Amino acid sequence: MKPLVMTIFGTRPEAIKMAPLVRALQACPELDTALAVTAQHREMLDQVLDLFNLVPDHDLDLMKSGQTLTDITTRVIAGLKPVLDQRKPALVLVHGDTTTTFAASLAAFYQQIPVGHVEAGLRTPDRYNPYPEEMNRRLATQLSTLHFAPTATSVANLLREGVSSEAVYCTGNTVIDALLATAQGIELTSSQPTRRLLVTAHRRENWGEPMANICRAVLRLVAADPDLSVLFPVHRNPVVRDTVEGILGSHPRVSLIEPLDYAPFVAAMRDATVILTDSGGVQEEAPSLGKPVLVLRTTTERPEAVQAGTVELVGVDEDLIVARTSRLLQDQDAYLQMARALNPYGDGRACVRIVEAVRYFLGLRESRPTDSFGHPLVSC
Repeated sequence: MKPLVMTIFGTRPEAIKMAPLVRALQACPELDTALAVTAQHREMLDQVLDLFNLVPDHDLDLMKSGQTLTDITTRVIAGLKPVLDQRKPALVLVHGDTTTTFAASLAAFYQQIPVGHVEAGLRTPDRYNPYPEEMNRRLATQLSTLHFAPTATSVANLLREGVSSEAVYCTGNTVIDALLATAQGIELTSSQPTRRLLVTAHRRENWGEPMANICRAVLRLVAADPDLSVLFPVHRNPVVRDTVEGILGSHPRVSLIEPLDYAPFVAAMRDATVILTDSGGVQEEAPSLGKPVLVLRTTTERPEAVQAGTVELVGVDEDLIVARTSRLLQDQDAYLQMARALNPYGDGRACVRIVEAVRYFLGLRESRPTDSFGHPLVSC
């Protein structure tokens, strides 16, 4: 009997980053696979499943209006128990730092099923920032048997916390696999704006006055430059939407739109001049498209990007956002320095590396696969 590998996720970012891995696992003839989704985000999750032609084997459909973190956690654990009891996977794979990730890891642990954590080892020094993501990923580490770290920095974080080196693989980030595959299918637009800001902001720590600071900075930037336009896909959370629409809703060169499907969002990143974001995924993706990223957060669990020069941490100070964005728009040397910096998050082969590590763990290959990006692994 083939060993069963079950992948579990629940949000749009997880789906984007895990979709190419699910496809790679399905292509391996030595494995049986199953996909379980919690639907922590319903509509946005379904957009990604449709894009990558993925049909869940198990859909918990847990999203409820006004759900709390406690609601999500308890419903995921309770919902996954009968699924895990029935399917008895040899390995469960989770991703990143969502509440689904933590709760699914705990549910698998309760059934004594090994967990593989994709995008493991990201850290900030503050357990409450980002909230609840920082603690979710720390707890997932404690519950996991395999750790697929995107960078050497993430590997070092895990080793410093006492994780065995035998359990850690440096793979690159699967989001680059998803990005490059998606970008290949997008046609270039015939005409693009001279300058465009792409803005995304939704994190809990930016709700309220921080979000207002971001919006006021965007308003100042577009008011000062008649050739600048803004595209802002606005998160559906009313806490975010009320602030953004209240400050930016009336400006003719600010387009507030519904959240984009993944392929149109990749196109929006490609067509942007500068990207302002509090998203972790965008920090990883945009540099592969040659786009400077200013991070609207006071901390980041992706210090490699800061060190590589592909992103800059600007926080939520209105004046600083305006100053650093203006510099990129006006100083070509500063712009090109960021745009041409090498993306530290991989080469688009992370999924191949993870599949080979899974095969090794399950006894389907004799030798441990190399962690080196310079030595391609043998794919199934």
